Amino acid sequence: MKTRAECLEEYGSDYFIEKKIEEGELFKVGKGIYSEKKYVPEIAMFVYKYPNVVVTMKSAFYFHGLTDVIPDECDLATTRDATKIKNERVKQYFIPDDFFEEGIETADYKGYDIRIYNKERMLIELVRYKSKLPFDYYKEIKKKLS
Repeated sequence: MKTRAECLEEYGSDYFIEKKIEEGELFKVGKGIYSEKKYVPEIAMFVYKYPNVVVTMKSAFYFHGLTDVIPDECDLATTRDATKIKNERVKQYFIPDDFFEEGIETADYKGYDIRIYNKERMLIELVRYKSKLPFDYYKEIKKKLS
């Protein structure tokens, strides 16, 4: 994936960017984000667009195979002082700075590197948010983590 600025540097102008798009060599996958692949997973696009985020909660549970429920939105964790992400497809979790970095790993998702919390960290998140999750959902994940 590339930003508009990276595309301008590589191709020289908006005209040449548009020409590459018309020729099918470049695809606009999001606002200001381009890719040489036609399909880019939404989660990979968000992680690229917001480089300081970590995939968490329902998105991470699904990624780790702990649930069959496909998330309606992408759950991303940021530090408490991070700017609010204004995207209706993103649910943002503000995590204290001293706790934010614990359990981060880089994983491959359909050819894209994403920062995601590991299973051990997700067990902690499961317990922290137990009261906010549907009981059956909580029970399914807990059973698979055991």
